[in-house]
Amino acid sequence: MRNEQLPRRLGHPESAPSLTPCVAASVAAKASRSAAGRRWTTGLLAVAAAAGLAGQDLETVGPAGPERAVTPVNQVLTPYGLQVPLPGLRPQALALSPNGRLLVTSGKTSELLVLDPVTGELRQRVPLPSEKVNEPHPATIAPQILHPDKDAQLSFTGLIFSPDGSRIYLSNVNGSVKVFSVGPELRVRGLYSIRLPAANAPRRKEEIPAGLAISADGRRLYVALNLSNRLAEIEVATGRVLRLFDVGVAPYDVAVVGHRVYVSNWGGRRPQAGDLTGPAGRGTSVRVDPVTFVANEGSVSVIDLAAGRGVTEVVVGKHAAGLAVAPNGRYVVVANATSDNLSVIDVRTAKVVETIWTKNSPAELFGASPNALAFDAAGRRLYVANGTQNAVAVVAFKPGHSRLLGAIPAGWFPGAVVVDSPRHRLDVANIKGLGPGRRRGGDGTAEFNSHQYHGSLSLMPLPPERDLARLTAIVWRDYRRDRLAQAKLPPRPGQPARPVPERIGEPSLFKHVVYIIKENRTYDQVLGDVIPGNGDPDLCVFGARITPNQHKMVKDFALLDNTYCAGICSADGHQWSTTAFGTDYLERSFAGWPRSYPDGMGEDEDDALAYAPTGFLWDNATAHGITQYNYGEFAAPDIAWRDPARKGAPDFLDCYRTWKGESDTVRFASYPMVESLRPYLQTNYVGWALEVPDQFRADYFIRDLKRFEAAGSLPGLIWICLPDDHTSGTRHGAPTPAAAVADNDLAFGRIVEALSHSKFW
Repeated sequence: MRNEQLPRRLGHPESAPSLTPCVAASVAAKASRSAAGRRWTTGLLAVAAAAGLAGQDLETVGPAGPERAVTPVNQVLTPYGLQVPLPGLRPQALALSPNGRLLVTSGKTSELLVLDPVTGELRQRVPLPSEKVNEPHPATIAPQILHPDKDAQLSFTGLIFSPDGSRIYLSNVNGSVKVFSVGPELRVRGLYSIRLPAANAPRRKEEIPAGLAISADGRRLYVALNLSNRLAEIEVATGRVLRLFDVGVAPYDVAVVGHRVYVSNWGGRRPQAGDLTGPAGRGTSVRVDPVTFVANEGSVSVIDLAAGRGVTEVVVGKHAAGLAVAPNGRYVVVANATSDNLSVIDVRTAKVVETIWTKNSPAELFGASPNALAFDAAGRRLYVANGTQNAVAVVAFKPGHSRLLGAIPAGWFPGAVVVDSPRHRLDVANIKGLGPGRRRGGDGTAEFNSHQYHGSLSLMPLPPERDLARLTAIVWRDYRRDRLAQAKLPPRPGQPARPVPERIGEPSLFKHVVYIIKENRTYDQVLGDVIPGNGDPDLCVFGARITPNQHKMVKDFALLDNTYCAGICSADGHQWSTTAFGTDYLERSFAGWPRSYPDGMGEDEDDALAYAPTGFLWDNATAHGITQYNYGEFAAPDIAWRDPARKGAPDFLDCYRTWKGESDTVRFASYPMVESLRPYLQTNYVGWALEVPDQFRADYFIRDLKRFEAAGSLPGLIWICLPDDHTSGTRHGAPTPAAAVADNDLAFGRIVEALSHSKFW
């Protein structure tokens, strides 16, 4: 067993250093920069001092101890209990065998991991059975006909044992449920795949199974069909689909109570005629808010198996996710991930009888993300995975009088929780573990790739209530709750205008913000050669020779070499850049992005389920009366030949020649991916389209700037998408990476030069 797989036990010092809040940069790259664990520079210390934070201990993002880390979102991780690293895996589902002798997990991987639930030791890595083996009777399975499914990836959730513990069922985004056997010697092996009916969604045929539940006798398997908005009842012995039931939008989890099945729906009820709708991935739709156009409800569908039909649909909070059934069978509780609360449903009336907040008060700032939950054996305690708080909330459950008791620190974004009653312990799957930048195994290889986020399990002893207050204080400290409290302080009258106001709502010297959103480059790739910045010159591939304008900016102004980006790819990067948040739906979509790739920049990249319910920055600006123009951000390109009869699509040279005026064969346009953006979008500008040179974009903005100067008025907020530093790699017919980044840098420099010489400077 390799060293990084060994579990370690962690204590909690009462006074650990805290992290000074990051200073927001107006030029944002979407990839996380490498976390090297060095000190902040003098320039940022001055900024911190100016903000009254000089007394705080300052840390860089990344590992900060054996089991301590600082995240790019300005939180600290100090998980409680025994930590089990899971290199290369984002664990999104977790299950404990009925006899308590096996703990299994899976995630964005082609394996099922089997662990010892006592020690956390990894016992087996079991390849997923092939998709090619279709629904055989278990008695006919022969190991030699199985082929590991190397491309398989877990769906959002869905991992259970059969009641007798002899089988394991795992949902998979490729349209199947994987079946494993558990032998007498506790050895697990892949058996076969149960193929699911095609979803036949507008832009995808394969179904996306999510939550699973099984009947008490183990003969019926219930599968949430996340793409077709149905529940499947499957005969376990044959893999045959017996019945299909309509449920709400994007069904997520499943629970069986007697002769009824409860299904949580991420997107709430199905849209009806006259409802305002938005896209929900692969051509499907969901009800949306009339202002933000973000998905605005969740629901729980109730299916009566004896009657063979759905009997009701209970409207609950947004992003209805994990379900838990009280041990006495009287209540079903659903975690509403983007409402920060739980809905308690009385099974006798199918009505919500209580709403439980998983943060201290409904008035606290948005961002707990309860997404999974489990009862203790007595039904008196409810344990809730609060993803965004990196904690497990502890609730005293007494319908009508339930209350939040406290919280236990977990890893980064806990997404599954299991109560191990005999051992008086919680088992928690942390989707993002302790973050990137750790060294793998004994070879000392450093990790700098933005996809190297390794999950973990936290095996937590159930703390006595006398210790819960101490653990809760650690959660709030790591969560930076003091900074949240400062952010809510009201503005003070008579304050002078400052560049960065000390409180939200106080006056600023700035009248205009130009927000340039660039693409997937790390700090070190571009600025790693800047001395004395906190960078690594060995990782610098687009240094001063290729990016002279960006280098001049950071030398003349602020380097911001320890301001970090929270996103790790385009899909979550654009969310962080425009909503400052990553939802539970977004964090789970890393399982192959089966519903959408929601970066808002093209077809199948708009998904109202992915966005934060608090809306976008442009919504906030509108609410405060700020004028704005948007050049290409969250806009899909519409590039076509001017001659509609011409075949094929324009390539880089076609677009380049049109921009240069050497031809007029290509038409440039774009359209909004979120309807609330339409009033501000400049539809003749092109955002994400790497075949269009960034010089076209710079020219377009500079022409508009001259028009603004002639009118004597400039919008308060200007968005500019400048994407070509993404590069097209080595694709034939495209600029080389160095040329693409140089094009981007020149466009950036020209925009800055035009602004700095304008009358608005």
